[in-house]
Amino acid sequence: MPAPKKPTEDKADAERPQAETIGLHTLKPAPGSRKRRKRVGRGHGSGMGKTSGRGQDGAGSRSGSKSRANFEGGQMPIHMRMRKLRGPHMKKSMPFEPFRTHTQPVNLGDLEARFEAGDEITPETMSGKGLATRKNVPVKVLAKGELKKKLTVRAHKFSAAAKEAIEAAGGTAEIVE
Repeated sequence: MPAPKKPTEDKADAERPQAETIGLHTLKPAPGSRKRRKRVGRGHGSGMGKTSGRGQDGAGSRSGSKSRANFEGGQMPIHMRMRKLRGPHMKKSMPFEPFRTHTQPVNLGDLEARFEAGDEITPETMSGKGLATRKNVPVKVLAKGELKKKLTVRAHKFSAAAKEAIEAAGGTAEIVE
């Protein structure tokens, strides 16, 4: 016995295309995202015929010509313009300072102004108060300013004078990893 026709079905529903199923077999790159390879040397009409986009004469038009990656057209190359001090023992020695250690400074005067006596200070609480806001950069406490409150300060590094000033105020300076 055939199933009775639903009253909601009409001609408009029958003419509407069915929704495509999405799967690996229907994936296509976005229109315009894929560009065809430039085919050179295929006649004048192609726009890349005769000299194949290499120009008329010179070494660049010859087969087997190479251009070095660091060649700057005869200008003094950057590796020759850079300073030539050697070794990582001087901060200015390597061309782009790969051995320089980076820390973000926090001064004692800032801790005095932003925290109450008896507070426990960590790099997270400092960033909450607008100090040491760069993520994944160690914090170093420096001795600029005065500290009169007793604070427990936890940071990655302390200058000797800052550690001395924190302990003189009755607080503790602890190094975190």
